[in-house]
Amino acid sequence: MIPAVPAFAALTGPLPKLGVVVLAGLVATALLAGDRRRRALAMAGTLVLAPVLLLSAIWNSPQLGIVHRHPLSVVVLVVVALAALAAAARWLAPRFQLVAPLAVLALPFRVPIQAAAVTSNLLVPLYLVVAAGTLAWLLAAWRERGGPGPQAYESPGWARWVERLLALFVVLYAVQAIYSSDFERALQNMVFFYAPFTMLYVLLRSVRWTREMIRNGLLVIVSLALVFAVIAYVEYATKTIILNPKLVVTNDLHTYFTVNSVFFDPDIFGRFLALVMILLAVLLIYARPAREQLATVVVLAALWVALVLTLSRSSLGALLVGLGVLAALRWRPTRALYIALAVVLIGAVAVAASPRTFGLNQGVNGASSGRGGLISGGIALFGERPVWGYGSGSFETEYRRHHRATATSLTASHTIPVTVAAEQGVIGELAYIALVLAAVICLTRGARGDPPRSALAAAFVALVFHTMLYADFLEDPVTWALLGIGVALAVAGGGAPGEEAGPARPPVAERRTARA
Repeated sequence: MIPAVPAFAALTGPLPKLGVVVLAGLVATALLAGDRRRRALAMAGTLVLAPVLLLSAIWNSPQLGIVHRHPLSVVVLVVVALAALAAAARWLAPRFQLVAPLAVLALPFRVPIQAAAVTSNLLVPLYLVVAAGTLAWLLAAWRERGGPGPQAYESPGWARWVERLLALFVVLYAVQAIYSSDFERALQNMVFFYAPFTMLYVLLRSVRWTREMIRNGLLVIVSLALVFAVIAYVEYATKTIILNPKLVVTNDLHTYFTVNSVFFDPDIFGRFLALVMILLAVLLIYARPAREQLATVVVLAALWVALVLTLSRSSLGALLVGLGVLAALRWRPTRALYIALAVVLIGAVAVAASPRTFGLNQGVNGASSGRGGLISGGIALFGERPVWGYGSGSFETEYRRHHRATATSLTASHTIPVTVAAEQGVIGELAYIALVLAAVICLTRGARGDPPRSALAAAFVALVFHTMLYADFLEDPVTWALLGIGVALAVAGGGAPGEEAGPARPPVAERRTARA
């Protein structure tokens, strides 16, 4: 073994827990630092510390057997990879605006990777974009370059509160990981989700969001959705699942057939489709050329069919919630409320007329695919430790221990507030609720009459609704992307590809400089 390798193996005992807290501190600094150099140092520290902590967690696992057997070869590969990443960052630095479409393009793609005896579907393409983009940000910040590089920004008002509460939640998560019964899961969440997604937020927050940038981002995400929809059609026509062997077994056991396209879960695929449809639907409620609206209707119809094929009831509900928010931001909220009540009434009549169709003949737990039991079990865990909970990342372990669960699926809460309550108690729950409220206020305040801001606000509310019925809030990069872009537009005053919106205002820092 090379001399540097034992240093990673030595990171056992209390050191990884201390490292997670330090990583959270760096993440918080990257979110809150007013000085550009301090933010740059925090981002650089995050890039270094996160992989070190990951290595400490999986050092003795079979997945790193090749490192122990061929350390020199691995070091060479790492050096080559770092050199390629540095070259990409150097190319990207003077073209920093490309970070946004590249990040949007990489958002949906996951790669199965095994770490610490657990197979995780990781966003490897997004991690590469975030790493290269962060290095490009650091290069531009250190040289204090202007022009097309990342803009220095301030976050006044509710935008500042969003970032404060993001930082608070991440720090609380790290501190409460110290006493968790599943520290490895908490560490992985910090390394795979919170740390890189914070960098994603900072990158998208630093982009100069022009009308052309917004239009290009929408074009990229809609194009991806159409490609994924076509794959779903092929799956349904051939009764073949590309990914997720568990879904293959499920389809074999039922008369219906569920598709998941390139995603590993039909509900995640459904969430993606629902959010894209919300972003696209904004073009129908504002004045746009007839040809553009006709094309929008055709695309929405194609995505709707794919969404139905996922059989994701949570995604269909999220779509309705998002469309309701869009309508409330476009017209009078009371009109949107009346329409929503009519839809709910029609749905209630349909359920009452044919409860078997909706699975209600199996009871609440059967109709929700076992999620009712998970919710009640999570509430019971919260009742046992209401203040501080069982620790970050511990829901699955504690649920199995308390309820003697043996099933390999449905071992996570699928209801984010319940998961937070069970793992982090009232302390974490209050931070979570405050974050959601601050984000909704920030994204919706002043969004009326502004198509892109309305679309982002509606998509965020729909995503929050979906997390009430499924899973993944801050573990989903889409949450951070919506917040990063939405906060940037809220601070800048908007900028829209529509007639009703006025031109984008310059960032706060630039406006103050101009006044001076």
